[in-house]
Amino acid sequence: MDITVEELKKRLDSGEAVNLIDVREEHEYEEDNLGAHLIPLGELPSRLDEIEALRDEELLVHCRSGARSERAKQFLISQGFSNVRNVLGGILAYRELEGDED
Repeated sequence: MDITVEELKKRLDSGEAVNLIDVREEHEYEEDNLGAHLIPLGELPSRLDEIEALRDEELLVHCRSGARSERAKQFLISQGFSNVRNVLGGILAYRELEGDED
């Protein structure tokens, strides 16, 4: 079950601690980020040890639009991560949501 940007924003705004992974490239992260842990999609297989402790916890993955994070989700599930959710629409949808609130 994936997660909407509305649900993510509500959880972040409430101060809830979430395990958020950003699978975009470093230059994209530097331009705009949600404070997630950055692991670019291409580096994910070699950096699984960084998130090994989260194997049985909820893990939220996001990218620019939701496509790379969907691939990351499928990969993580194939590696035994049990509760991985894609942020639908990615950071584009998140920022659009914030813009709608102004």
